[in-house]
Amino acid sequence: MDGFSPEVWQSLGLTIELASVTTVILLIIGTPLAWWLARSKSLWTEAVATIIALPLVLPPTVLGFYLLALLGPNGPVGLLAALWGGRTLAFTFAGLVVGSALSALPLVVQPIRNAFATIGDRPLEIAATLRASPLYAFFTVALPLARPGLLTAAVLGFAHTIGTFGVVLMIGGNIPGRTKVLSAFLFDFVQQSRWREASWLAGAMVMFAVAVVLTLTLIDKYSRRRST
Repeated sequence: MDGFSPEVWQSLGLTIELASVTTVILLIIGTPLAWWLARSKSLWTEAVATIIALPLVLPPTVLGFYLLALLGPNGPVGLLAALWGGRTLAFTFAGLVVGSALSALPLVVQPIRNAFATIGDRPLEIAATLRASPLYAFFTVALPLARPGLLTAAVLGFAHTIGTFGVVLMIGGNIPGRTKVLSAFLFDFVQQSRWREASWLAGAMVMFAVAVVLTLTLIDKYSRRRST
C-alpha cells in the first residue's frame, strides 16, 4: 500500500473517523432502543423493529436519496437550518454520520436486543429484591450480562460503516478531503482503469472483512463459554 497517494491516506483517516463517530452514536442510541424492544409488551414494538430493519432490505441509494431530500437545502431540515443561519447537512461530514448511522442501525440494535432478551427476568428480579432501582440494575446487571451483544454490535456497526458506499455517495457527494471515503476511492480506481490501486485497496478491505468475521466468531465463542 506504499504506492497510494496522500489523498487515499487522507480518505482512510476520514473513513476511520466516520466509522468511530458513527459507532459511538449508534451504541448510545441503539442500546436503550434495543432494551425497549427486548422488554416492551407494546403492540408497537414489532412495528418499530420493522422500521429499524428497513435499511437491511432497502437499496442503499434509495435510503441515500431520501436522506438527501430530507437534509438537502430544499428539504425540511435544510430549510429549518436556513432559518437559524445554518447550512445543509448534505455534502458534509455530519451528513455522512447521519446516513451511516441510519444504514447500520439494524446491525447494532438487533445483537443488543437479542442479548437483552437472553438475559431474561431473573437477574433483574434479584436486583429488585436487593432494592436496586431499575436504572441502577440496568447499568450494573443488564449491561454487563449483555456485553457480548454490545461487542458484536460495535464490531458490526464499525465494519459496516467502513464498507458502506451507496448511502455516503448520495448524501456526501464524494468530495475529496471532506466526504470521500475508501469505498468511493475504490469505485474511482475502477472507473479510471487503475487496476493496480484498485486491487490493493480491495485486498485490504477483504483482509479487514476477514478480521471482522474472526472477531465475531471469537466473541460468539466467548459468550458461549460464559453461558456454560
